[in-house]
Amino acid sequence: MSDRSHGVGRLITGLAWAVLLLGLWLWGRGITDLNLSSPTTGDAAAVGRPLGVELPAAHAPVKAAKPQRIDIPTLHIQAPVVARGLDGGGAIDPPPYDQTGVVGWYGGGARPGERGTALFVGHVDTESRPAVFFHLSRARTGDAVRVVRDDGSVAEFTVDDVQVFSRSSFDAQKAYGQHRTDRAELRLITCGGTFDKASRTYTANVVVSAYLTGVNESPNKAS
Repeated sequence: MSDRSHGVGRLITGLAWAVLLLGLWLWGRGITDLNLSSPTTGDAAAVGRPLGVELPAAHAPVKAAKPQRIDIPTLHIQAPVVARGLDGGGAIDPPPYDQTGVVGWYGGGARPGERGTALFVGHVDTESRPAVFFHLSRARTGDAVRVVRDDGSVAEFTVDDVQVFSRSSFDAQKAYGQHRTDRAELRLITCGGTFDKASRTYTANVVVSAYLTGVNESPNKAS
């Protein structure tokens, strides 16, 4: 088997598990009807929620617009965004396996900036090279996530939670549900834990949560 084939196989078994759970969850309920009043705990291990970090106030949700690009300056992530839907099995269709530098956005859900949870997925690596979300697990509370939208505006989100969910006790509601139903939120999702060569799967998933804290309007938009 070629190196490319090995790499594709790793992508399939890595991110597919998370997007399958996410897709099945979306199939069964709306993504804006959850209210997690406190950060998720339990089996999920917090890696980016240090005590004493002051976070900015939430910005009111804004008019919907589609995402075009996502930038996370502290992680040196700059990537185009493509809309993805659900496949025949009810899973979110991830970005194509030959486009590991692209982030997928679930186009059937909330758009970043409007009330609800905008959902983004990206590959972590192949067997030969890092992919777009290779450094996502390094995100920390207070980091900025900027989403360039198709109306020319930039929605800025602030990370308020980073979790690693193991495969054995994964809770889709805790991973994907809103922390507060009155906010515009987003989730960034990729593989985590370790890669098990025997089963060709990752042992966990990284889920970064953030909420809207500012919007820079298009300079060409009338006031």
